[in-house]
Amino acid sequence: MIAKKSALSDEDITIVPTGCCHDCGGRCVLKAHVKDGKILRLETDNGEQPQIRACLRGRAYRQRLYSQDRLKYPLRRVGDRGEGKFERVSWDEALDEVASKMTKIKETYGNSTIFLAAGSGNQGMLHGAPPVGAMLLAFGGFTRIWGVASYEAPLFASMATYGTIKTGNSREDLLNSRLVIIWGWNPANTIWDPETSFTLAKVREKGIKIVVLDSRYTDTAAAFAHQWIPIRPGTDAAMLIAMAYVIITEDMVDRAFIEKYTVGFEKYRDYILGHEDGEPKTPKWAEEITTVPAETIITLAREYALSKPAALIAGWGPARAARGEQYSRAANVLTAITGNIGIDGGYASGFMRAYSSRETASGTHGSRNPVEKDAPPRKNSLYKLRGGTNPNSARIHSAKVYDAILRGRAGGYPTDLKMAYVVASNHLNQHPNVRRGVEAFKALEFVVVHEQFMTPTAKFGDIVLPVNTFMERNDIAPPWLGSPYYIYLNKAVDSLFESKSDLDIVRELSKKLGLPPGLGAMKEEDILRTIAGRRDDISDYEQMKRDGVVKIKLSELVVSFKEQVENPDSNPFPTLSGKIEIYCEHLAEMDNPLLPPIPKYLTHSESYDSPLAAKYPLQLLTTHYKTRAHSTWHNVPWLQEIEPHSVWINPVDAEKRGIENGVRVYVFNDRGKIRIPAKVTERIMPGVVNVSQGAWYDPNEQGVDIGGCANVLTDDAHSPSGTHHMNSALVQVEPAEEVVP
Repeated sequence: MIAKKSALSDEDITIVPTGCCHDCGGRCVLKAHVKDGKILRLETDNGEQPQIRACLRGRAYRQRLYSQDRLKYPLRRVGDRGEGKFERVSWDEALDEVASKMTKIKETYGNSTIFLAAGSGNQGMLHGAPPVGAMLLAFGGFTRIWGVASYEAPLFASMATYGTIKTGNSREDLLNSRLVIIWGWNPANTIWDPETSFTLAKVREKGIKIVVLDSRYTDTAAAFAHQWIPIRPGTDAAMLIAMAYVIITEDMVDRAFIEKYTVGFEKYRDYILGHEDGEPKTPKWAEEITTVPAETIITLAREYALSKPAALIAGWGPARAARGEQYSRAANVLTAITGNIGIDGGYASGFMRAYSSRETASGTHGSRNPVEKDAPPRKNSLYKLRGGTNPNSARIHSAKVYDAILRGRAGGYPTDLKMAYVVASNHLNQHPNVRRGVEAFKALEFVVVHEQFMTPTAKFGDIVLPVNTFMERNDIAPPWLGSPYYIYLNKAVDSLFESKSDLDIVRELSKKLGLPPGLGAMKEEDILRTIAGRRDDISDYEQMKRDGVVKIKLSELVVSFKEQVENPDSNPFPTLSGKIEIYCEHLAEMDNPLLPPIPKYLTHSESYDSPLAAKYPLQLLTTHYKTRAHSTWHNVPWLQEIEPHSVWINPVDAEKRGIENGVRVYVFNDRGKIRIPAKVTERIMPGVVNVSQGAWYDPNEQGVDIGGCANVLTDDAHSPSGTHHMNSALVQVEPAEEVVP
């Protein structure tokens, strides 16, 4: 344990530099004050800039660590699956059963029937899913998913437009902008790298105009925006396209940039002007779709085109919806036709991984998984481009896993799944259409779960194995999306109860499976040293370990595509054409009307104008919550007190339904029903309700979820690009029979 003596009077207190390592958008520095083997309090980064400061979630971690609800020892199911009845067993008994079931399933059905349900509950570079995946590879392979709910649309759109996911500029570069447009992005809650909110505060102090577009008046809008523009969910592409109409018809495009760095502008212009389909995409056309007044659209378009350099940051929220890739593509193209790419103060909208070290998340299309060997690329995948999502057709889209379990090869899937190995994932809670998920988990022959608490998913395990937290073992945390730093998570206290790390579990299980020890026989310290050595921006491992953090000093701010713009002959864009693809030939050859080669506004079956809206007239948002990282921290009392879970509803909609603030209501559609307190507020536009995702599924005897899990209501569908429909569900709301005390 790396520790420093506390400056406090108590000489027995040591300070252990560690960090917070969940999928919250941050990954931040924590300093654990430890006495007699117990953490007394946590503080965060107070060192040199940039300060990687933890939010309320990280500060509350001590209550999570010492919760009496922690899983204390291995459990074996004794009731019906999902009933939550278990008996205590020894580690040997538990792992013997896991090994026996895995071996039987492999011998009977083959490795492809083993599904790795890995999630983002642990974001370290060693623990969590990596050792489990390595073990399953050694075991002969497994089936995995493709399609990440958080960002599949912007990832796909970035690849189609730029040929890479590395887009955007350093946060500090926003101070060089003359206008900042924040579209469907709420970093005040979702962090998006620890210095984002501080930078936005400096942007506002400098007098740079900030405009926020969102269906809700978010904390980001309240804290930083000069203007809030509410927009109907799922219609963002229409407004972006109408802005392009204004910019094109008023001759505000950057012609020199378009001619030198892009392909396909003429075909996009024909669509915008209505030459393709007879419908000019005017601001008035967009007003009827988006509810944003035409004059507001015109004004913002002019400001963006004439305030160069300007930063249009298209967040992931509106992309987490049916046809979400069209919104992302439309934003990317708007930054291109105004020439706001590759310049200081501009911003190439997209996936937003501006900085990355030598080893990046983009990876390649290769696979060491025997189950995926020789499988052709998926239809509608960008398989000709390197990076992005692996196009291997042996993978199952994450939104369709439940359908795949229930229908298998007969339903057109590559295998018949028989077993789920769940690690770092509250899978049932965090994937769409929970009711379908319950059916699927009950249909499996065997489920093993690594967990820290008895989550809704853990209740469906046959064997549940207690895992320790990042306070109880060592790891390295990369930045969440690409800021230049790493955190070393020094072990602060010994593992509580009988919990073990994922690595230790895998090593013990590997012995029982007759496999080599997980990740070799290397010690944890040596593995972490090797991981650090593979990064070209970690120069001093020992210093990082001592400090708990390494802050990488850049010689200049990151401006994506600066090299391509300054020297295009030597630095072509990594697309097939070598240029920014407004018209993407790779998409054109797919010949799919739902994946057009230019960005278009496309409606869908649960849009505001769908016939289904007559039955379910409210559009549901399932946003991220300030007191949770997905479903992590749901059960921490300190955080529950800050802002209780509720459904946001506008006073206009509430009055129509006889709903008062604080009254319990039902939110429902054909997929399910939840009961939840109502928050009547003008901070959400009429016709829209919000149930933040992550609350734990908890059905009562009538099948109504009284936990308020948003995914009871979401659709297990996806757009052809892989985009999830998390923010594309129609619902109704009505008073329930109980009142909140």
